[in-house]
Amino acid sequence: MTSHSSETASAQRFAFGANWALFLERLDDTRIAEAERSLGTMLGTADLRGQRFLDVGSGSGLFSLAARRLGAAVHSFDYDPDSVACTRLLRDKLGASDDDWKVEEGSVLDGPYMNAMRRYDIVYSWGVLHHTGAMWQALENTVARVAVGGQLFIAIYNDQGRASRLWLRTKITYNRLPRALRWLVLWPSALRLWGPTTLRDLWHGKPGATWRAVKNDRGMDPWRDVVDWVGGLPFEVAKPEQIFDFVHRRGFTLERLSTCAGGHGCNQYVFRRNRPESDVA
Repeated sequence: MTSHSSETASAQRFAFGANWALFLERLDDTRIAEAERSLGTMLGTADLRGQRFLDVGSGSGLFSLAARRLGAAVHSFDYDPDSVACTRLLRDKLGASDDDWKVEEGSVLDGPYMNAMRRYDIVYSWGVLHHTGAMWQALENTVARVAVGGQLFIAIYNDQGRASRLWLRTKITYNRLPRALRWLVLWPSALRLWGPTTLRDLWHGKPGATWRAVKNDRGMDPWRDVVDWVGGLPFEVAKPEQIFDFVHRRGFTLERLSTCAGGHGCNQYVFRRNRPESDVA
């Protein structure tokens, strides 16, 4: 298995963790509270006491923090060392013990690593599996960590067909450019992503309304999301029916679905495991 540093050095992988470190500079109580609210809404409960929560690709650590504050015992891991450092920073600020919140470096594609884990009541992976370079294997390994009766909460990029292929070319170009020249791709892409929306908000007399709405959605930062989107390699996509069929065949039922309405973002899914793997044909 190649290392994270070699993949970023060869422009095969975007430095997600460095982007998350910049996001944490703006993290405040309002964003944390919004992360807690959105997590509770999708899971159907804001009381996670007594639950075991696995965060596959913890990124900034924000949603691990949210799960811990909602009462869950949390296990976070990420392939990116900078993301691991971000998650540990939030854990240390909260003052959680390792028994309450375990943070480590690891890959969802590392079969022995994943198989050595226990089963969890909630397995969470938001916007991660499509950045592994082997999305379906990553999803297979993630699904296997859900206990019977437990929930799987994932978010996967929507397949837009030709548009997705064009964005892949954009991401490859961005990562191959020297850092000082990446603005040549970033700014036109930001204009493509936000220009029409900004003009529409101005037309309706609500300048910046959508930007502020995104800022409040899940506690995220819209500019860091733009950088993540433009740079995010590896990059794979899936149609909602593909994800549903894949997970359903493994003994799950769909509890909640939130799509991006055919756009370029993530479709969100919450499944519940009804049967153990041995009972699945």
